[in-house]
Amino acid sequence: MRTLPQLLATGILLLGACQKQSRTDYTPLDRSGMWTSSLDQLKTLKVSDSEVAGLTRLKQVGASDDFCLALLRAARDHHHDFTGADSAIDLSRAGYTDAQILEMAQADQMEILSGEAVTLKLIGLANPTVQEIMHRRVLGLPTLTSEQIGRLKNTGVSEKQILAFVDEGLSDQQAEAQIALLEAARNHSNTGFVRDRGRRSR
Repeated sequence: MRTLPQLLATGILLLGACQKQSRTDYTPLDRSGMWTSSLDQLKTLKVSDSEVAGLTRLKQVGASDDFCLALLRAARDHHHDFTGADSAIDLSRAGYTDAQILEMAQADQMEILSGEAVTLKLIGLANPTVQEIMHRRVLGLPTLTSEQIGRLKNTGVSEKQILAFVDEGLSDQQAEAQIALLEAARNHSNTGFVRDRGRRSR
């Protein structure tokens, strides 16, 4: 049976080992160019090694310290670790501004919406149109999916008409019905009767 001094010594050793294991390495962020004052703020938030890795990736593609800290705080406000570095990078590369990305993060929707948001850019919609659609998504309002919007564009409707569809707040079922009608009209217009103008037989 261990004596009290032995138990205390063992406890001190275990405590020291735990503290050593839980110490986060901020070196990658320091090397990425993050200011000391920003690092000090991160230390008060007790970031994990995985969060440091994500923030370092953001810094390496040119994100500002303020943007990194804001994204981290948005995650903390929703009581979870920051895991959205790759989503933020994808959104930035697709042309979204820091303010737009942060709006998604503050609504705890960045990782959920990033795929759709990037697809809307790839469809070729103008920035104001994309902004309005994504703002509705962040607010949780009924909005057409990127797949539905792509189908609408293929029927030849304008962006103004697409926004009109979006602003109607149609349910998914209602939107599908409207799009199906437009697709049927388009398909019908491409199958008109063509008269045979060949020579008549005698």
